[in-house]
Amino acid sequence: MRVTISLFAQMRLDAGVSSVALELPPGATLASALERFYEAHPTLRAHGASALAAIGLEYAPLDQLLREGDEISLIPPVQGG
Repeated sequence: MRVTISLFAQMRLDAGVSSVALELPPGATLASALERFYEAHPTLRAHGASALAAIGLEYAPLDQLLREGDEISLIPPVQGG
């Protein structure tokens, strides 16, 4: 199954791309997708502890099962004033 991980803010800048496609086995969860993503992009792992993950337009728990074509958004904390 193929899913896409969309990156935002500093994660996007550090990766140099706005999204990454992943091939995952059937029955993959959000947690397994993120682990595969961070294995392929270890410099972004530091952002993972504070980033929120959403599938489509909804924040999702790590045990959420993924479906073909899902878009995962990794949203780092936003600072501002």
